[in-house]
Amino acid sequence: MKTKWQTRIGWGLTAALSLMFIWSASTKLPITAASTELSTSLGITPEDFVLIGIVEIVSLLLFIIPRTGILGTLLLAAYLGGAIATHLEHNESIVFPCLVQAVVWITAFLRFPELYQRLLGAPRTT
Repeated sequence: MKTKWQTRIGWGLTAALSLMFIWSASTKLPITAASTELSTSLGITPEDFVLIGIVEIVSLLLFIIPRTGILGTLLLAAYLGGAIATHLEHNESIVFPCLVQAVVWITAFLRFPELYQRLLGAPRTT
């Protein structure tokens, strides 16, 4: 059973992650000179960069909605895995995407105790 503080912290972290992912997607969605330059430097076409932004928003929406939150968690984890791989490929620091990945999982464990129980084998509470 979740305590009141787990619920509050879980939703607070969800709000913080939401702001971060919305900001990130907003840099990808409109095809501008800056987004085209960034996508080209990463070896991605501007159209694919927009698609990545859409995937990011859809994954975030699924994460926010309680009924689809676990699916959203898995999609955000996969998305961030791709971000980590892209950073590694271009010899950039992976610290930030790894930290965001950790916060996504911590948030998911706080919001979805059943996920915590399944993945970490924690004893079931009634």
